[in-house]
Amino acid sequence: MALDGQNRDGVAETEGQAYHVPVMLKQAVDGLDINPSGTYVDCTFGGGGHSREILSRLNEKGRLFAFDQDEDARANLTADTRLVFIPHNFRHLTRFLRLYGVAEVDGILADLGVSSHQFDKPSRGFSIRFDAPLDMRMDQSAALTAADFIQQSSAASLQLVFQEYGEVTNAKTLALLLNEHCHKSQIRTINELKAVIAPVVKGNPNKYFAQVFQSLRIAVNDELAALKDLLVQAASLIKPGGRMSVITFHSLEDRMVKQFFKSGDEDVQLADPVYGTRKTTPFESFNRKPIEPSAEEVGKNPRSRSARLRIGVKK
Repeated sequence: MALDGQNRDGVAETEGQAYHVPVMLKQAVDGLDINPSGTYVDCTFGGGGHSREILSRLNEKGRLFAFDQDEDARANLTADTRLVFIPHNFRHLTRFLRLYGVAEVDGILADLGVSSHQFDKPSRGFSIRFDAPLDMRMDQSAALTAADFIQQSSAASLQLVFQEYGEVTNAKTLALLLNEHCHKSQIRTINELKAVIAPVVKGNPNKYFAQVFQSLRIAVNDELAALKDLLVQAASLIKPGGRMSVITFHSLEDRMVKQFFKSGDEDVQLADPVYGTRKTTPFESFNRKPIEPSAEEVGKNPRSRSARLRIGVKK
């Protein structure tokens, strides 16, 4: 499970890396088995680290399409005619590639999670370390903030979010407390949220708050549904023999990717319950077990420690 401080990026000093250090850079790009004249997609441009590595392996005929819904990522773009930046969520992958006349690609890379830039910028409201508006939107043009989500959700909906997305042990108690409070007053800031839920915190407070924040962030940004959309589209877009590298940061994401590469659906049964037939999958898993960052990488970038890399090969 990726908590605050266990995200996909760390801080560095070179170009683009003040925004983040890409996790498992070489392993993820190696996993794509780059065709120098091929067409690739970086679904999570961020600081541009993975994109720059992909571009370094492409010749003049190669192309890279980079998606990022966070407007702040645009500042990390480099002048390269082979790179097309698309400022939208990767769940709209097929639609925007079609606008550029692209019907198939050689590989797709997705580095999921929250960047250090987003965690370390107080006004974004992602981190428990700062007091700021309770925002958590990766796409700043989206209407729903975390404060809105809490205010508009029923106790049952909140309980499900805390259970499923953060594995909060007393999710029902927490949800009822928040729902009761919101009937009287809206929670607008990080410190207000922490103060309201303080009486029901179990165990380590920082870990508990981090689990709650992770739950809200996933819900506000519809992260798991977006990942599902990406996986389904990738199955149609990637050429036979092409590859997909996905770096995840909590068990929910990793389970979805693992199951999709294994069965063709993120939550499907592997065998039909009546006929016992096995659903075909468009991918083969390149690595049976997820690749983890090395001890050296974790030492340099502690925020990489929860990362897991899975690689799928299109049949």
